[in-house]
Amino acid sequence: MFQIKICGITSVKDARFASLAGADAIGLNFYDKSPRYIHLATAEEVMPAIPDSVTKVGVFVNAAADEIKAIADRLDLEYLQLHGDEPPEFLGNFVQHKVIRAFRCGEDSFTSMAAYLERCQALGRLPDAVLLDAHHPGQYGGTGQEINWGRAAQSREILGDTPLVLAGGLTPFNVTAAINAARPDAVDVASGVESAPATKDVLLIRAFCTTSKKAFSQLSDKA
Repeated sequence: MFQIKICGITSVKDARFASLAGADAIGLNFYDKSPRYIHLATAEEVMPAIPDSVTKVGVFVNAAADEIKAIADRLDLEYLQLHGDEPPEFLGNFVQHKVIRAFRCGEDSFTSMAAYLERCQALGRLPDAVLLDAHHPGQYGGTGQEINWGRAAQSREILGDTPLVLAGGLTPFNVTAAINAARPDAVDVASGVESAPATKDVLLIRAFCTTSKKAFSQLSDKA
């Protein structure tokens, strides 16, 4: 399982730098309404720039299963991040790929998440990781809004052994507090390391990776 994911990579340059800066996962967003959307042809150019040691994640929102599988196979993606309204039954389409199921944290999010995961378990296909992101009506992530990290920590009771990926408004300046409060297995950032939408900032990426690594190391020492 990766620890630091830089999401919304849209260029070879940013992919190379994120890898060199210490990210161990890179996310490519295939949702065409996102400012961080990447065309398949561009993604094919980006993939060779990502080292084998760095996990490749494809982000999808309400896409057809066949479309997701075709892109995953073409790019050799290791994780599929489902960030839309995909029902539990949808996960059964992906037995050859690892799935990250994203949940947007609203007032009743944990109740809904518990019911969703119970259904997944009944169907015999739990997600391989769960990502918690901020809830914003009409948007599927990338809002830059923080979630309640204390509540995120409480989700452990629901997740059991399923790894937790924390997203939602993370930056180099708050990620240490977020890791200490939520105790996730991994962190995910997109807008928090950008100078403008889809324009990554090399200094912010480096700072985010360095700070996150230190926080995870200190958390491990306390365990």
